[in-house]
Amino acid sequence: MKKFNVFKSVVFTMMACLLVLSGCSTGSGGNGSEEKNEPASSTTTDNTNKKFKIGVTHYGLKNEFTVLISDAQKEKAKELGVDIEVFDGNYDVNTQMSQFENMITQKYDAIIFSPVDVDAMAVAVDKAVKAGIPVFGVNTKVNSDKLTSYIGSNDVTAGEIEMNWMAEKLGGKGNIVILEGPIGSSAQVQRKEGIHNVLAKYPDIKVLAEKTANWSRSEGLTLTENWLQAFNGKIDGVVGQNDEMALGATQALEGKGLNDRNKLPVVGVDAISDALKAVKDGRQNATVFQDGKGQGAQSVEVAVKYLKGEKVENEYMIPFQLVTPDNLSEFLK
Repeated sequence: MKKFNVFKSVVFTMMACLLVLSGCSTGSGGNGSEEKNEPASSTTTDNTNKKFKIGVTHYGLKNEFTVLISDAQKEKAKELGVDIEVFDGNYDVNTQMSQFENMITQKYDAIIFSPVDVDAMAVAVDKAVKAGIPVFGVNTKVNSDKLTSYIGSNDVTAGEIEMNWMAEKLGGKGNIVILEGPIGSSAQVQRKEGIHNVLAKYPDIKVLAEKTANWSRSEGLTLTENWLQAFNGKIDGVVGQNDEMALGATQALEGKGLNDRNKLPVVGVDAISDALKAVKDGRQNATVFQDGKGQGAQSVEVAVKYLKGEKVENEYMIPFQLVTPDNLSEFLK
């Protein structure tokens, strides 16, 4: 019996040791599981060497200025080693909304856009942000506080610059017509605000008509032809919210033999190449320079900076500048 009891004691002792060892092993495994649930190390989340895919949609690519922005974006993306795809919103909210949805579905790393409509496209921003995709505005604003950053220029200032020039040219009195951008776009809204800020100081300047020509040269031509017929010699000046429309107005004036820009001045915004040439040739009096190339390049730079985990500002504003024959040579460069 003694031997049996000794044997049982040895067996129990061995079992106890095995249980202790088993417990130690389980504890080690538990520590391993906890390590897997810890936040990923900085090397895992470091995006420094990742090749980003950025989607871009512009309100429209049928005018020289937005093409200038788009080309600058492509050039900067190539320089930074970023994949970029640019879409034409075609001045249509539904088209641009669909482009946003496609970019969200395809999980682009970031979206850069100039909205077709200042209010309607806020919904698209919400969708992208909810999907975890940062959105950057360029050139034209959207009414959303969810943009990561905005790169552009103050369009109220652009309207004030061109209207101040026109008021001075007219000596503070006369009749003008105003060619507007697409109704509801931020540039149209803000440039109109700037123009009317100045008009409030000049009660002797009357607005005979104010209507959209959708940033289009051909529409600016047609609309101005209609006005020339309707107002029959009463127009003293043409204010275009962009150069494409102003150039269309110039064509209409010349078609009616109204070639003297001192008698009937025309001003636009953007300083596109055709407008600069028109100022040089005396066919357009002035324009307001907007740095489209700078906006395009910086929009990609800011997006990439953010994707790499660096801090970016809420806004990057590039100033407008008046261009006349006096300082034209600076901009022709």
